[in-house]
Amino acid sequence: MAYTLASHILLVPMGVALPFITLLAHYRGLRRDDAVALQLARRWSAVMAVQFAIGIVTGTVLTFEFGLLWPGMMGRWGDVFGLGFGVEAWAFFLEAVLIAIYLYGWRRLDPKVHFWLAVPLPFAALMGAFGIIAANSWMNTPQGFTLDAQGKPVHVTVQQAVFTPMFGPEYWHFVVAMFLTAGYVVAGVYAVGWLRGRRDRYHRLGFTIPFTVAAILSPVQLVVGDAIARAVFHRQPTKFAAMEIVWNTNTHVPEYIFGRLNAGGTISGGLRIPQLDSVLAGFKPSTQVTGLTATPEADRPTPTEATLIHWTFDIMVLLGTALLLLALWYAVVWLRKRDLPQSRWFFRCAGVAGAASLICVECGWITTEVGRQPWIVYQNMRVAQAVTSTRADSVWTMLGVILALYVVLFAAFITVLRKMHHRWRIADEGLARNRPVHPPEIVTPYGPREEAGMATGPSRPAAQDGDPHG
Repeated sequence: MAYTLASHILLVPMGVALPFITLLAHYRGLRRDDAVALQLARRWSAVMAVQFAIGIVTGTVLTFEFGLLWPGMMGRWGDVFGLGFGVEAWAFFLEAVLIAIYLYGWRRLDPKVHFWLAVPLPFAALMGAFGIIAANSWMNTPQGFTLDAQGKPVHVTVQQAVFTPMFGPEYWHFVVAMFLTAGYVVAGVYAVGWLRGRRDRYHRLGFTIPFTVAAILSPVQLVVGDAIARAVFHRQPTKFAAMEIVWNTNTHVPEYIFGRLNAGGTISGGLRIPQLDSVLAGFKPSTQVTGLTATPEADRPTPTEATLIHWTFDIMVLLGTALLLLALWYAVVWLRKRDLPQSRWFFRCAGVAGAASLICVECGWITTEVGRQPWIVYQNMRVAQAVTSTRADSVWTMLGVILALYVVLFAAFITVLRKMHHRWRIADEGLARNRPVHPPEIVTPYGPREEAGMATGPSRPAAQDGDPHG
């Protein structure tokens, strides 16, 4: 399950946020009659479709795993928090239909009609995120039910089960992270092109649109991230103690950057900053922070688990801070010169910002899930009670099959993207040299649909689409 989630979540930022970024380029193209922006939107929509196809498989595997690996949890609690999965499934099919309409609409629909038919697409993606985070936040702060004499949940209140205390902070932290990550990932592709000498308007606009989205959201994420950390402090004090490797309940608690928690409560290594943890938790040094020893040993993360989530939390915060500084660099130069930074170091940093964002996403999920241990439903069901009793050799066989499947999937994903990139490069080079492009290119993605046999003369200078099949 950990491997499947870690792999699937790499696709989630593009699934949630790429539709919105694509529509930004699409809107700019229509509003300013900008053929380059329309070309970017057309190509990003193709990437969106390929990513969605891969996500179908990885998401389906997750669906099977919930039933096969966690029968105890699904059997007892499915009626309480299962609505979230239902909403996600409904949004998933709606998104599939909308993506199909969007892809079909290029060259076939009136431009404005085509754009407005795509407007619900980002909302469908956000609805899918709503369902998943509703289920996960319920696992962190379960409510909306009572237990009968046998310990089974009854009298379920759907509204309370969906809108738990952690839902708001977790949902907005997740959504902002997805948009920020997608922005940096897409911009990173064009940053690399810029470093390789491709300084045309196509690469400039392809970088500016997604990077601006990410840069705007970077300071927002700082505020939202602080809000969810404070919510964890109040709602899940044991998890917070593990995140900050706090052993004993106390005031004036220091902050450790990295470091390792030992079995006796001592901390090895790391950078110690006096009183900072209490200040961050409650804005003053006298704030009392609950330690791990306040919870019975069997009901709290082990020192090894605490060290793991402390490191993932610190990595997420440090990389997020670096991304914020990169966004500020971009903002200062843009406000002063109305131009992109010219430093190669800026574009080197922008080129790796997407990978850094994906690492942050992985670290955030590890912090969320491992920090809840040993509970799968916080203070209501342990992992050991929820997991399947299937023989270990069967589990290892299943893992082997999934490993092989995902290697093939991601290899296919990268291969398709590279072929698309190569095809678009050939089209762009042909246009730049005013040479024939076979099959023919068109003036804009909304131009006339030509037949391949008509491609006898040079392409028109304004041709912008890179799809050789029309």
